[in-house]
Amino acid sequence: MPTLLLRLQAPMQSWGISSHFTSRDTTREPTKSGVIGLICAALGRPRDADISDLARLKMGVRVDREGVLQKDFHVAQDILRADEKGKKDTEISDRYYLSDAVFLVGLEGPQTLLEEIQSALKSPHWALYLGRKAFPPGKPVWLQDGLRDEPLFQALKTFPALVPDLDESVRVVLESDEGEFVRVDVPINFEQRRFSSRRIHMGRIDSPSYEEV
Repeated sequence: MPTLLLRLQAPMQSWGISSHFTSRDTTREPTKSGVIGLICAALGRPRDADISDLARLKMGVRVDREGVLQKDFHVAQDILRADEKGKKDTEISDRYYLSDAVFLVGLEGPQTLLEEIQSALKSPHWALYLGRKAFPPGKPVWLQDGLRDEPLFQALKTFPALVPDLDESVRVVLESDEGEFVRVDVPINFEQRRFSSRRIHMGRIDSPSYEEV
């Protein structure tokens, strides 16, 4: 089955998975919900749209640059309460993000759907951002040779490195029914904030050679 590759590279990225109230976390690599949200923006799908076809895509991530975990201290005023009954005078929060991270994300699925996504990423309907609206991509998400006629793991192994001077090996995170970890980041409905779980495997592969892409 073919694979579509995306480049997620920016000065700042944030991929929250268990944020609660005053602490807004980030995982160390893109979440499936975050990537699907980015694709929905490219395709022009609103928050209440059916996303079941996107959720069925098998996802993997190659970490070409891990990035540095950072934290911002935020103070916001006149914030609408969760029950929509009035406003809070002040809301204080810690917001985590990754600095200078670079990821190669792969999505394996039907050829026609991947072609539609590839075309949308080249000319997105809405602005793209990497986890938060304040974090736009530093380089195009769309890759010239991103649509590959090979399965997910093979595509992640063979595509050129996105940055020079990698370590001898790089980390990969692969969606797998036999994965040893569970991550609750498969979106069911963005408007209702409903998510399901998937299993993932974490490992390392030999670093590919660098080419400008």
